Amino acid sequence: MPLSLAFALAAASADVALDPQATDIVVTGQRETDEAGAYGVRSSSSATRLSLSQRETPQSVSIVTRTQLDDFRLNDVNAVLASTTGVNVQQVETDRTYYSARGFDIINFQVDGIGLPFAYGLQNGALDTATYERVEVLRGANGLLSSTGNPSATINFVHKRPGQDFAASLTGTYGSFDDKRVDGDATVPLTGDGHIRARVVGAYLDAGSYLDRYHMKRSVAYGVVEADATPTTTVSVGYQRQDNRTRGSLWGALPLYYTDGTPTDYRRSTSTGQSWSHWNIKDQQIFGDITQQLGGGWIAKLSAYRHVIDEKDQLFYVYGAPDRATGDGLFSYPGAFKGPTRDLTLDAYVSGPLSLFGRTHELVIGINRGAAQLKQYSSYANDSIGLPLPGDAAFDGSFGLPAFPAFDLSADFDQRRESAYALVRLNPADGVKLMLGGNVTHATSDGYSYGVRSDFDRTRASPYVGATVDFSRNLSAYASYAKIFNPQTEVDIGRRVLPPIDGENLEAGIKGAWFENRLNASLAIFRVRQDNLAEAAGFDTGTGQTYYTTIDAKSEGIEFDLAGQILPGLQASAGYTLLRIRNPEGQAVRTYVPRNTGRASLTWTPAALPSLKLGGAIKYQSNIRRVADATTPSGGAILIRQPGYALVDLMARYDITPHWSLGANLNNLTNKKYLTSLYWDQAYYGAPRTASVTIGWKF
Repeated sequence: MPLSLAFALAAASADVALDPQATDIVVTGQRETDEAGAYGVRSSSSATRLSLSQRETPQSVSIVTRTQLDDFRLNDVNAVLASTTGVNVQQVETDRTYYSARGFDIINFQVDGIGLPFAYGLQNGALDTATYERVEVLRGANGLLSSTGNPSATINFVHKRPGQDFAASLTGTYGSFDDKRVDGDATVPLTGDGHIRARVVGAYLDAGSYLDRYHMKRSVAYGVVEADATPTTTVSVGYQRQDNRTRGSLWGALPLYYTDGTPTDYRRSTSTGQSWSHWNIKDQQIFGDITQQLGGGWIAKLSAYRHVIDEKDQLFYVYGAPDRATGDGLFSYPGAFKGPTRDLTLDAYVSGPLSLFGRTHELVIGINRGAAQLKQYSSYANDSIGLPLPGDAAFDGSFGLPAFPAFDLSADFDQRRESAYALVRLNPADGVKLMLGGNVTHATSDGYSYGVRSDFDRTRASPYVGATVDFSRNLSAYASYAKIFNPQTEVDIGRRVLPPIDGENLEAGIKGAWFENRLNASLAIFRVRQDNLAEAAGFDTGTGQTYYTTIDAKSEGIEFDLAGQILPGLQASAGYTLLRIRNPEGQAVRTYVPRNTGRASLTWTPAALPSLKLGGAIKYQSNIRRVADATTPSGGAILIRQPGYALVDLMARYDITPHWSLGANLNNLTNKKYLTSLYWDQAYYGAPRTASVTIGWKF
């Protein structure tokens, strides 16, 4: 539907009367903002484009507020999602990470509600959180707003926006392994009435590591200008840049078994990264939006989001299995890569109330178009590939920088997604809401990756149905169904592109809200299905590419989530997920995904000492396992295990004056040693006990 026609229909439906003599127009919309010091929010629009409370949203939603990010120093996306109900962070390498929820990979990251799926289904580099007001996690299929993806979760990063009053803050942090960080944030009214305003945010990180030879430098710069162009029109434009530069980076990780099939056990600091290894990523975002109040409660919004990524890497991979007695059996595989990625997403929608049959309902109509261009250049020093690494040579950093030849263009493809979506939220009776909607998506791809064509041209309609029923002042029952498909670019061992994923999500549960939505809780049961799901099956040393197989899998489980103010001065965020994942024959699959995960964060500000805040957090996961790609000399299967474990973090902060504060954080209190992932049959160890001190100033 053309946007001009959508605007006209919205105005007509709302029966807007425009008085040419009128001088004052009342703006009825409001921005979703976090309440200062809170772990809960009153409303969110990440699921439907409608501003709904969590109780009114017929899906599981977790929101990590700015307060929680600051309290526990959750400075990057991995730290945030590791603290979020139902999400597993599969950190396979130092600078490359997969995420999963309800047993399946999360491939949809959004910024302010729009964005495209990951090109390769993963996040390269650690996305900093300094520029975001909160992080929203919608579990299950985002069947209305994510035209392609899977029924796991959608992660939405909500940018900080300027206020009408001047405010500023500056913090400095020093921690273990010579970890240094500075954050600055200022919002400035550019006119006396605040109708034009700006916000700038900056952060710089210079961090050592417990891993041998690994070092990270990360800089973040962000600016946004917002203007009330008219009493009913708001325009904003912003820019964000993050430069992520690491040395001693891991490509792949440590071998997890000896040639006899028994497990390896290295020092926590052990790494195959070389001193010359680096993973450098420049990530830029350019965004803008126009919000128009149409009257009668109707709004129209047009958004544009440009995402530019430039990557340049020199990496060192180690393959094979070591002999238990000598350490021999490992081999070298260095490679150099660079890759520009360009995404552009446009989204336009109208929403507002409708009066039918004597009751008020709500309608959303929108269109979305996304285009992504991806290239990857590679260079392999063939005379340095497959060299034996005897003894500890794979881990001592002694492999010299190879003479990499000129780059070859290994991947070059364009992807496009065009979608129209609509939702009506019906109000058939008091306390009863029924949502009916969905999207129609046309997805295309043209190009190749490592010699394999990655072409597809598919159109699919995906329905979305949801309902909520209030059965008391504070409690509601809900249910929802959504379906999503996702074309894939992964290839099998025969270098054939895998067929598209078909997926669906069905969930039902109970939600509660108390203290004017300051405290929210939910209990859900869910069933998630995916067919033709790509599963890593090995690494092809001839092409430098991972190859995949497909599985059909169904995940079923129970999930609890709670966030907000329990009592005055007591803020909490907690959740627990219990699931099982099986194939059509009833066998357990994706066994590297923990079947039980628990998250809890709690802070307390004593009424007798309001300048003090104390808190703690716990992250628990049950055991995981994986059958290795290799076998024992006798042909037996090699089973890799990571027993269940819990990590405990502590925090404290004291406001010395209204402007100055002093804080301390302690992570992994018990110094637990654990593997970060079994997503592949290589892994490395998580961080030991670390501590940091933060000095903060605000005005």
